[in-house]
Amino acid sequence: MHSTHDEVDLRLLIAARTVGAEGVVVLDLRDPSGAELPAWAPGAHIDLELADGLTRQYSLCGDPRDRSVWRIAVLREPESRGGSEHVHEALTAGAEVEVRGPRNNFPLVDSPRYLFIAGGIGITPILPMLTAAEAAGADWELHYGGRSRRSMAFLEALEDATGNQVTLHPQDEVGLIDLPRVLGTPQPGTVVYACGPEPLLEAVEHNCASWPAGSLHLERFSPKEQGAPVRTGSFEVELTVSGLTLTVPPDRSVLDVVEDAGIAVLSSCQEGTCGTCETPVLAGEVDHRDSLLTPAEQAANDTMFICVSRAACPRLVLEL
Repeated sequence: MHSTHDEVDLRLLIAARTVGAEGVVVLDLRDPSGAELPAWAPGAHIDLELADGLTRQYSLCGDPRDRSVWRIAVLREPESRGGSEHVHEALTAGAEVEVRGPRNNFPLVDSPRYLFIAGGIGITPILPMLTAAEAAGADWELHYGGRSRRSMAFLEALEDATGNQVTLHPQDEVGLIDLPRVLGTPQPGTVVYACGPEPLLEAVEHNCASWPAGSLHLERFSPKEQGAPVRTGSFEVELTVSGLTLTVPPDRSVLDVVEDAGIAVLSSCQEGTCGTCETPVLAGEVDHRDSLLTPAEQAANDTMFICVSRAACPRLVLEL
């Protein structure tokens, strides 16, 4: 994985709050003392600690060169577990919020050419990537879909983009992005970055099946579907730093069992999408159940996300 653990805990001020689109608020977070915020790169996200112990991840979508502010955009999701409702109802300008980050599971690799695909609020991590690709002199194009223009955030910024690099696909006007046309032929020297709802990402994966390994980079906001665990019974985890060996039963996560033993582990999403609880694996085979690692990274068996991933063998040895 690519995440770094030089994250910080900050209490930040909501310096401005604007409407980004229908159902989307844009928040500008600043240090109350005016101090510079930690550096970040396109693809990074931060955790917001919300009410009732809720933690939610939001992509940074501002300008990495401006160290005075972190900008996020939050879609109100009525079907969600309450995180977005809290942001929309309680986080008004002048309020303060606990933040942890930045963390980057979706870094922009160097490439002569980029193909960006965004669905809805998935535009947020892509925005700073467009600026970075432009600054690097790379060729790029963006396909951005949403229910309607009213629901698509940051359209004004994108309409200023040069030439025909940006193609908008409001569903009520033109239907869904024609992924077979956009991705049907693998393009040499091109990497694909996609973020958005799960059906879009599944379709992108399907249409990139014939592209060279490593061409596709995805960020999921919700966990992908997982089948049954490889092992239905218990397994052991040996913790080298703590000198403990613990048993993980079928109905509990490695994270739960480790925390119950009094070992403090940073964690956040509990669903294998944020990367916080990444743990080095020293021996054993992992049943990877996260939505972050590439197939090659999973096959290396040297890291796991202990909130969701399990053992595919009787015992794992972890550096904890």
